[in-house]
Amino acid sequence: MYNYILSLHIIFIVCWFAGLFYMVRLFIYHTEAQEKPEPDRKILSDQFELMERKLWYIITVPSMWLVLAAGITMLFILPAWLQQPWMQIKLCFVAGLIVYHFICQNKMKQMAKGIFKWTSTQLRIWNEVATIFLFAIVFLAVLKDSIGWIFGVVGIIVLSMILMSAVKIYKYYRTKK
Repeated sequence: MYNYILSLHIIFIVCWFAGLFYMVRLFIYHTEAQEKPEPDRKILSDQFELMERKLWYIITVPSMWLVLAAGITMLFILPAWLQQPWMQIKLCFVAGLIVYHFICQNKMKQMAKGIFKWTSTQLRIWNEVATIFLFAIVFLAVLKDSIGWIFGVVGIIVLSMILMSAVKIYKYYRTKK
C-alpha cells in the first residue's frame, strides 16, 4: 500500500510543480502584456486571467492538496520518519513551498484586479525560488542523511547564485535587442 501512496505523491508533486512553474510564467507574460497598447492589452489580460484561473484551480491547487494528503498518509504509515532530521528539514521546505503557493495565489488575484506590483524580471527571479524548493526537497527525500548538511547548504547557495545569474544574463540579452 505504501508504494502506491508514494507513487501518487510523486505524480502529484510533478503536477503541483508544473502548475507553479507555468503559473509564474503566465504572470510574466501577463505583466509584459501591460506594456501593449489597447485593445491588445485588454485582450491579452483577459486571456491570461482565464488561463491563470484554470491552471490554478484545475491543476495546481488540487495537486497541492493531493501531495499533502499522500504525504500525511505516508507519515501516518511510518511515523518514525518524523524523528529523522532530514524529514524535519524537508517538511520545513514543504512549509516554505506552501507559503510560496499562496503568495502566487495572491499575485493572481492582484493581477486580476489590475494590480501589477512586480516587474517581469522580479517574477523571473520569483520563478527560480520554486526551483530551489524543488532541488532541496528532492535531494533531502532521496539522499536522506547520506549528504552532509554543510554540503547541502553550500549546494543550495551555489544553485541559487547560478539561477539568479542566469536571470540577470537573460535580462541583459533581452534588453539588448
